[in-house]
Amino acid sequence: MNKQAIGVFDSGLGGLTILSALRKRLPNEHLIYFGDTANVPYGSKSKTAVTRFSLAIARFLQEQGVKLIVVACNTASALALAELRKQISIPVIGVIESGAEKAVRSTKNGKIAILGTEATIKSRAYPKAVLKRKKTAEVFQQACPLFVPLVEENWAHTPVARLTAKTYLASIIKSGADTVILGCTHYPVLKPVIAGMLGKKVTIVDSADTLAETVERLLAQNRQAAPKRKGRLTVFVSDDPKRFKRLAGCLLSEKIGTVRLKKLNV
Repeated sequence: MNKQAIGVFDSGLGGLTILSALRKRLPNEHLIYFGDTANVPYGSKSKTAVTRFSLAIARFLQEQGVKLIVVACNTASALALAELRKQISIPVIGVIESGAEKAVRSTKNGKIAILGTEATIKSRAYPKAVLKRKKTAEVFQQACPLFVPLVEENWAHTPVARLTAKTYLASIIKSGADTVILGCTHYPVLKPVIAGMLGKKVTIVDSADTLAETVERLLAQNRQAAPKRKGRLTVFVSDDPKRFKRLAGCLLSEKIGTVRLKKLNV
């Protein structure tokens, strides 16, 4: 299994932040990325729908012979991870536990805020994960439904993005939280805007690096780390490969090559 790829999936472009961290930390690993661009955003959809999409993608990745699946989507991690682990026969890792763990290590005043999609916030998956690790923590949440479309439209550096962020972050600033979790893999693209408004005293947790550490540790434990070689990247999307490739070029420092179309069987 050492030579097999790692599967990574997200509702669209956001998971590229996780993919980038994995590529940097695990350069020997082959990676297969699936962006469900036909159904983005997941954050406003029901648990039933998100679980159905996630299972279809996971089964496709399993058919490609991957040794591990990384759910690089906070909404899918919050709503579908338990079902994925029941129905998929290989290890499945979500992004929420890593983010919560890093936030608890980072906070000084015990006040932690989460920015996320409507579905992730409603699930309360992050507060549960934080309080499991630090019972005395004060946890604040803020749904940011417009952040994903802003990133998907490549509007992350526009006045519209700044005005939207100012509106969403008002309650977080008022809470006094010294640590803020970016609870969606699209949000790191907006990190300069968010950081500028929160100020230097607030730690922003992007779980990409922490998740990459978790994957590295799991592969080592299972003796599944790839041999020394140059890892290969294969990319699939469920709709409009040309648009995905164009926007991915704005988010990734490396070229991703051919983007293949794979319609989901849901």
